[in-house]
Amino acid sequence: MPAHPPQPSPAANPALQELQRIGDGLLLHQCVYAAAKLGIADLLAGGATSVAELAGRASVNEDALYRVLRMLSSKGIFEEAAPRVFRNTESSNFLRADVPGSLRPMFIFRGSQFIYPSFGEILHSVKTGEPASVKAHGGTDDFEYLRRNPEEGRIFDDAMSAMSSVIGPVVAATYDFGQWGSLTDVGGGNGILLASILKAHPQLRGVLADLPHVLERARRRGFLSGELAERAQMIECDFFRAVPAGTRAYVMKSIIHDWDDEKARQILSNCRRAVPADGALLLVEWGLSGANEPSPGKFADVTMLIMTGGKERTPEEYGELFSRAGFRLNRVVPTPVGMAVFEARPAQLP
Repeated sequence: MPAHPPQPSPAANPALQELQRIGDGLLLHQCVYAAAKLGIADLLAGGATSVAELAGRASVNEDALYRVLRMLSSKGIFEEAAPRVFRNTESSNFLRADVPGSLRPMFIFRGSQFIYPSFGEILHSVKTGEPASVKAHGGTDDFEYLRRNPEEGRIFDDAMSAMSSVIGPVVAATYDFGQWGSLTDVGGGNGILLASILKAHPQLRGVLADLPHVLERARRRGFLSGELAERAQMIECDFFRAVPAGTRAYVMKSIIHDWDDEKARQILSNCRRAVPADGALLLVEWGLSGANEPSPGKFADVTMLIMTGGKERTPEEYGELFSRAGFRLNRVVPTPVGMAVFEARPAQLP
């Protein structure tokens, strides 16, 4: 009988190998989190350093740290320059606290008790459509959890500031905010986005509107201090109650995606009462690509499912939300970082 030709091993299948790499992502992420939390890249800023010295300065187990750094070095995050001696790479440099575009706060945030346990409960969200974070946090929603846990709130602030420091200048340069003359950043947090916009548009006047305790943190952060202080002011605002009038345009970055449609409509309706007839509402949110196409927005969308019960939306979905709140979607301006500016103009008051 003729011999059967050998069958290829499933282990050689590229699709299977890709799934295996995805499975390794959990461990890789947590090792980067550990290195970020310990400040290893900062300890290596002066050059190659032995793992014994690193472990001593970080107050951790030497052999355990070596094994983590050895694994990360296999992925190009750090480099083992000599036996048990490590140095930074271009990738690990972005884990330093003192470099522009640092991702250290983001990895610390994602590995924190605020985020990480919630992703372990993803099946709860898939089964119920409800945010898994509420279950992970013992029945407390995200914003109340952060209020009750100020250290986790600080980690959240650091991560959002880090992300905005990268995204803010790109958004500010892509869209002509200066055409409006005056702008209120509703729910603007630490003020870093507004600071980027004011720097890019020197004739623009700005208002940072947020809850009192958030504005207090913004004052301490100082993004709107110095020369920007002459063109910026802070006004207390709870966007579920009212949005302060007084500027021609209003911007909200990563706010509406936190909420379901009804709460989002409530926020937008409050904005409509503040936006003048010749003004605009500008939402800075993630764009969603077509079917089967990669998109940061699709990752953000599942994060919203797990964490807040909100979601990312298509232009059509935003158009429907706008119309229910007295706006019309005028245009969508994409940016090079995957976010888009959804420009809405007033329609008839609802």
